[in-house]
Amino acid sequence: MTADQLLIFLAGIVGGALRVGAPFLFVSLGECITEKSGRINLGLEGVLVLSAMSAFGASHLSGSPWIGVLAAAATGGLLATLHGVLCSLPRVNDIATGIALMLLGTGLAFYLGKPLIQPQAAQLPAIALGNWSDSAAVRSALQVNALVPIGLALAVALWWAFANTRAGLLVRMAGDSALATRALGYSVAGILIAATAAGGMVAGLGGASLTLFYPGSWNEGISSGQGLIAVALVIFARWSPLRCVGAALLFGGAGAIGPALQSVGISWGYHLFNIVPYVLTLLILVITCRPGTTAAGSPGELSSTSR
Repeated sequence: MTADQLLIFLAGIVGGALRVGAPFLFVSLGECITEKSGRINLGLEGVLVLSAMSAFGASHLSGSPWIGVLAAAATGGLLATLHGVLCSLPRVNDIATGIALMLLGTGLAFYLGKPLIQPQAAQLPAIALGNWSDSAAVRSALQVNALVPIGLALAVALWWAFANTRAGLLVRMAGDSALATRALGYSVAGILIAATAAGGMVAGLGGASLTLFYPGSWNEGISSGQGLIAVALVIFARWSPLRCVGAALLFGGAGAIGPALQSVGISWGYHLFNIVPYVLTLLILVITCRPGTTAAGSPGELSSTSR
């Protein structure tokens, strides 16, 4: 590999980490909000797919990608609110409800999105990070989703809010001890529903980044399980919004290895490298989840699967 090829390869990894990692970032931040409150939402795959379809449809109809972004956030918030309300009912299991809503979200997206497979939609603008290079390949590789800076700012804001605001304290308190929260006169169900809805809205932005930037189209295989992988990402990040950024970039970079190799003419094992994010997910779960132990930073109420 020549020096120019090495530069193109590294640019492909960095740019790919930002492009492929954008959905991981938003979905993991959304799940971080939800799990901080003591609830797990396995329906985020459905949230991601339905939000991606909504974003593409709204952008196609309105001609504005930012209308599509708002539609994705609203769709994610609505589906997540449904999850929050159902899980607040007596003897309703969080995990079973999440799986049901995952199937509902994906089913609705596939049904309502059939007319959107062929049309084109207005795409989000790209931020050019490679203008310093004379290489067209490097400049192309370093085209970044305009939502990425918003995601980074959101991660910092969430980190600050959890540590310094009343709302953040209430979410953390509900996640650590529902009994203590009730004893202080707060509605645990209300906090959980609000946190789940907010998490769904943030996760919906991940759907918008899929259909309005990369890969920039709507099809039924758009997500590839990224919503479920985000649950492992949050565990790996130890429920820290800032560490979610690093975890998302790690998974994004892993998913970019194959395309980066292709960009320098190495096509052997392309499909093999496509499975790296899934192998990485399994490794993280094996390393971090041990029977009889609680992961560091885990909200205390997550051990309860029903409420």
